[in-house]
Amino acid sequence: MKAGSILMAIWLAAASLSAGAAQLYQWKDAQGRTVYSDQPPPPSIKNAQQKAFKGNVIEIGESYDAKTAREKYPVTLYASACGIPCDQARQLLTQRGVPFSGKDPQASPEAQAELKKLTGRLSVPVLVVGSERIDGFEAGQWQAALDRAGYPKAPSGSKPETVAAPAPAPTSQPAPAAPHP
Repeated sequence: MKAGSILMAIWLAAASLSAGAAQLYQWKDAQGRTVYSDQPPPPSIKNAQQKAFKGNVIEIGESYDAKTAREKYPVTLYASACGIPCDQARQLLTQRGVPFSGKDPQASPEAQAELKKLTGRLSVPVLVVGSERIDGFEAGQWQAALDRAGYPKAPSGSKPETVAAPAPAPTSQPAPAAPHP
């Protein structure tokens, strides 16, 4: 009985795999019209083409708004190991789901030359959204620039982050003293 159940499961799995890919036939009929069918053409038809299609697939990726913003207003972040400002800059872009090109002027002479030409100095972080440039990290300015460019406020397919309630404040009672031997 157990072998029968296993055999049935294998057969069902194989049947479902073949259902995912459909066959389509294309040919021209006697009047010259193009015919599409899931049934093979009559034997008198020459030059019939058989096409295989996979099942419907819905790709989950970046939203239309994010794609449009990325194409019109690409984001470049000039940052290095500058500490908290650079870390917060990367974190803001990552949490918001903004695709960006990161350039480190300390690690790359090319990035250093680009930043010097762009700003006249080597201070980081610098955000470039399309042709708009913001020197230094200020979350409000960065968010506003990303909003103007049309980047979604949260990554596609994600829920906005929730902020946990603060922990209750500790009481000011002293800890009990350990007994002395």
